[in-house]
Amino acid sequence: MNYIEMTQDGHIGTITLDNPKKLNALSHDLVNQLIAALQALEQAAARVVILRARPGVKVWSAGHDVGELPEGGRDPLGWDDPLRHLVRTIETCRMPVIAMIEGGVWGGAVEAVLACDIVIAAPGATFAVTPARLGVPYNVSGMMTFMSAASLRVVKELAFTATPISAARAERIGMINHVVADAELEAFSREMATTIANNAPLSIAVMKEQLRVLAGAKPVSPRGFEKVQGLRRIVYDSHDYHEGIRAFKEKRKPVYLGR
Repeated sequence: MNYIEMTQDGHIGTITLDNPKKLNALSHDLVNQLIAALQALEQAAARVVILRARPGVKVWSAGHDVGELPEGGRDPLGWDDPLRHLVRTIETCRMPVIAMIEGGVWGGAVEAVLACDIVIAAPGATFAVTPARLGVPYNVSGMMTFMSAASLRVVKELAFTATPISAARAERIGMINHVVADAELEAFSREMATTIANNAPLSIAVMKEQLRVLAGAKPVSPRGFEKVQGLRRIVYDSHDYHEGIRAFKEKRKPVYLGR
């Protein structure tokens, strides 16, 4: 089954998320298809990619497919998690990726969007970092993605409250590039993609990689990394993590005990 649609017009590629029954959740299958599409467009000499959902969606992506997360005893967001592969692919592909956003972006999908090079959103778009609602301990590289897109205080607010913020606020604090009226969103995104595609692709590819390397130049000592991982292990071995995942699957409010 296809969960995305890929098209190419000259040097501009478009990838459309297309699994509305699951709110474009980032399942293994959808992510694998998305990564394959990015790689195919790169091989086909695309110079820029627009990543979008179907027009008029209420939810751009619901983030992780919670049904695929382990219920306890194993890191839910390890190195081999589908989202980690997707983020690395977006960050390391030669082409700039423009995220064109309508509707809500939840959980891990916020990280995927912020990993894109440029983010353009409709006024009704919202962004919610939701792991705390599920009792999920977010991973180190994901936190670094958020910290590259917003100030530490904003990241703390997003992570601690799990409350959606509007596109207008996201633009004001520099998380996203532009808020564009619904009727103009596609044309605006396409115009920016055309501008990028008309510039020197090798120059852009090198600058993208330079910026990726420089943005990641934030050393963490081995001891610090081990401490962070140990803290995360406390969470995914806890009652609350198990309760959060089970409650989501059972469509009820979780009862957290702080242990």
